Amino acid sequence: MSKYRNRIYTHYVETWDETNVPTAVHDLENRGPTMRYVIDAFFPEDKSAAILDLGCGHGTLVHFAQQAGYRNAQGVDASKQQVELARKLGITNVVQGDLMETLKAIPSESLDTVIAFDVIEHFTKDELIDLVDAIHAVLKPTGCWIIHAPNAQSPFFGVVRYGDFTHEQAFTPSSIQQLLKASGYRKVNFADCGPRVHGIKSAVRFIMWKCIRIIYRLILIAESGDLKKGEIVTQNFYAVAYK
Repeated sequence: MSKYRNRIYTHYVETWDETNVPTAVHDLENRGPTMRYVIDAFFPEDKSAAILDLGCGHGTLVHFAQQAGYRNAQGVDASKQQVELARKLGITNVVQGDLMETLKAIPSESLDTVIAFDVIEHFTKDELIDLVDAIHAVLKPTGCWIIHAPNAQSPFFGVVRYGDFTHEQAFTPSSIQQLLKASGYRKVNFADCGPRVHGIKSAVRFIMWKCIRIIYRLILIAESGDLKKGEIVTQNFYAVAYK
């Protein structure tokens, strides 16, 4: 591991703002609406599906997947501190390990879903090619890879791109599709990371965001003359790649 990665990952949790460090599992509930959206929108219907969350952190998505009844959801993270935090929170099936070594040890075509939230931006381009191929190899023929990544198309993408010292790059839907389709994935779908309505405050945020998004689209149209719909301008976006 490089010097900068080793230094940051070794101290990953302790470098956070203390207000962002959960002390009990109920502290994860503020992520609940987003995690439940991901599960409802992208997870397979079969609750016995084999699911691996790469770079799972302290296991937030694994926790909510287990709550939703997924019996074979597990996670791996390179950070010892993250895995220790998962254990303190009582989240099971989270282990420490190198992501590439973990994938190499998994039998071919044995996983229904692989998840990589806030992961691929930590890889250089050459490293990412190896990751893309390794995930393709372990997915079943009907499997999918769920990605959450910094959106270079967002006006504020730099907040995410440069928000972590170990980030190497950001992406657009076009660049992700270019990479994945060239690597054997047959289809890639995209979704934004805008507010999800789960109460009055989030409903207000949702309406505000819709209005702001119109302004962003008008700016893009004015600059490029391109009238196509569906531009994603949130700071991150979801991509779901199907083998």
